[in-house]
Amino acid sequence: MVMEIVLQGITILAVLVGTAFSVLGVLGYVRLPDVYSRLHAVGKVGVFGAVLLLVGAVAWTPLGAGKGLVLISLLLLAGPVTAHALASAAYRVGIPLRGAIRDDLAPAVKEPQPLVEESHG
Repeated sequence: MVMEIVLQGITILAVLVGTAFSVLGVLGYVRLPDVYSRLHAVGKVGVFGAVLLLVGAVAWTPLGAGKGLVLISLLLLAGPVTAHALASAAYRVGIPLRGAIRDDLAPAVKEPQPLVEESHG
């Protein structure tokens, strides 16, 4: 009886926090200016929202605990890799950064070297 109440509390808390993370991810996707910022919001916050919802599902139905843990580990492994691949593809295609102060990935521009006359002497 007590264990059932604890599992219900964990489920409710995980679902509420997971839903909050998911809503923040959607809000970030709508509000942020460029594809890179949006990927950051969706890639980080969205993965944690989905993981917490899966934690709630695993706590509520312990028979699917193995499948839930496998899904959680796959989400935690694949989420950041997918966001990085999408951001890299967007950068290679040439989608600009909006309001960027500096671009660390831009090719370095060599400054012209002053002409120095060599003395043969």
